[in-house]
Amino acid sequence: MWALKKLNLDWAEAANLRMTQLNEIDEFRLHAYESATIYKEMMKFVHDKKILKREFNSGDLVLLFNSRLKLFPGKLKSKWPGAFKVVSASPYGAIELEPEDRTRTFKVNGQRIKHYLGTAGERHLIEKFALRDSPIAASTKE
Repeated sequence: MWALKKLNLDWAEAANLRMTQLNEIDEFRLHAYESATIYKEMMKFVHDKKILKREFNSGDLVLLFNSRLKLFPGKLKSKWPGAFKVVSASPYGAIELEPEDRTRTFKVNGQRIKHYLGTAGERHLIEKFALRDSPIAASTKE
């Protein structure tokens, strides 16, 4: 019923077996390390391929990312306010912007802005009216 394990009393054979096991563990560890390195290189290549290089010149219109909106989210608030004009761009990514009213300039990180694809001529007045005063609501009351 009870199976007893045999003890290996031969010291040389036990030492040889243990050294073989330790070498196998080292080979397995090195193989895992090489596989992880290859995987990281492939993922870095895929990630870097998707990154677009943005160049900003003075006079370009850009949108600025509002990072404070993450703290106080608004359902209909845009995270990319206004069209700012680029005053100057440094080679290390600092961009100097000027708002539409041209009151002051400020510097931001180049990763926080993106090109504004619209034109200044697109801005026009949108008529606002209350929903209670709409013509559809007035015709249903009659």
